[in-house]
Amino acid sequence: MGKVRDALEEMISGKKSFLKKMSTAKIIAMGYFIIILVGTALLSLPFASRETAPGVLGALFTATSATCVTGLVVFDTYTQWSVFGRIVIITLIQIGGMGFMTIISLMAVAMGRKIGLKERSVLQESVNNTQLGGIVKHVKKVALRTIIIESIGTVLLSLRLVPAYGFLKGLGYGAFLSVSAFCNAGFDLFGSEGAYSSLSAFRSDILINITVCLLILIGGIGFMVWDDVVKYKLKFSAYRLHSKMALTVTGALTVIGTVLFFCFEYNNTLAGVSVGQGIVDSLFNSVTPRTAGFNTVDTAALTPASKMLTIVFMFVGGSPGSTAGGVKTVTVAVIAMTAISSMRGSEDINIFGRRLEEDAANKALTVAAVNLTLVMTAILTVSAIQPELRAADVIFEAFSAINTVGMTTGITRDLSTVSKLIMIILMYCGRVGSVSFALVFTGTKKYTGVHNPVEQISIG
Repeated sequence: MGKVRDALEEMISGKKSFLKKMSTAKIIAMGYFIIILVGTALLSLPFASRETAPGVLGALFTATSATCVTGLVVFDTYTQWSVFGRIVIITLIQIGGMGFMTIISLMAVAMGRKIGLKERSVLQESVNNTQLGGIVKHVKKVALRTIIIESIGTVLLSLRLVPAYGFLKGLGYGAFLSVSAFCNAGFDLFGSEGAYSSLSAFRSDILINITVCLLILIGGIGFMVWDDVVKYKLKFSAYRLHSKMALTVTGALTVIGTVLFFCFEYNNTLAGVSVGQGIVDSLFNSVTPRTAGFNTVDTAALTPASKMLTIVFMFVGGSPGSTAGGVKTVTVAVIAMTAISSMRGSEDINIFGRRLEEDAANKALTVAAVNLTLVMTAILTVSAIQPELRAADVIFEAFSAINTVGMTTGITRDLSTVSKLIMIILMYCGRVGSVSFALVFTGTKKYTGVHNPVEQISIG
């Protein structure tokens, strides 16, 4: 614990000797690793649990899931953890959702310390901002807006939860759910309604369903998009290209997903319910895979088509610079536009009257390729270790972990020790960023000025 404390203090104080030796990717990866270790230690304390101790692996899995805002759990949050344990979990969720560098920078500013150029560069990378200038001001706005949104969410949710559970308990549940939903974490405290039941007890509650959906979407749309919405209101044409792409893909996926889920589940989980309830259920099923992890209907009971659609949505995730995971909406948009431009024979990738930078396609393809490589490796390994598990369930679990979603068909608690460690690595990669994780093990990019001869190959 002493080394962990010293490392955190050094990061807060901004000592150049600590930061100069590490690349931005390594600093981000190390930061989340330290937070997870601290969370594991705290959740391992006897008074963090209500009765049975979680063990080191259980505490590590929970701390990783919370810090990486995933939501996969090996214990029901309500029945396993004490009030202290739940406070630790929601704190980890808030740190993971906003980004540990955001929290550290705010602490440094509060302590009157200056944020150096290196720290600003790491902060820019951690929040996926395109500009280094004004990054500290940007982070302050993010923190303030986060507090406001989560507070509004708490009030709205408490309108239902306070009458059901009493003032203090209902308010606490509302605050926990609001933070968890905004940070796209998927943790909840409704185990009293049934272990691992998520929000199924509130399936017919329109206020809770819509509030949670809005919190997920607002948290997952990206902090950069907030700036354009606040500055230009509904004047979409004035938004930056990034915001236009993020909002367009998010809106399209939400609408298309709602329609498809309604069709796929009409004679299944929606059988016997009203059309209005079916639309609400379908909307929730469309929003939560990107990447919150809550559910109001049993995920295992979904049709194969709905599960496949959920996997696709988990892969896409939210938008860059947000609380969500996945390869991100803008990444998918760039890949799609690259394919369209290639089929049209166009040299440029044009969208909304703008041309994308030349390196955009390479970056997008790299993110998708690394993500798929990691998840496929995990799927093959877990399937080999535990052949008794259904392949479809393993695929669902792995995509849920690396894209920090938290949805499961129910096999999380059946995973072996090695399989759980694999899921922990996937969750960690998903939060740090699969490409950033890969860069940790590579050196600095070198420009030699010498290129090998070009030779044509056949593709497709």
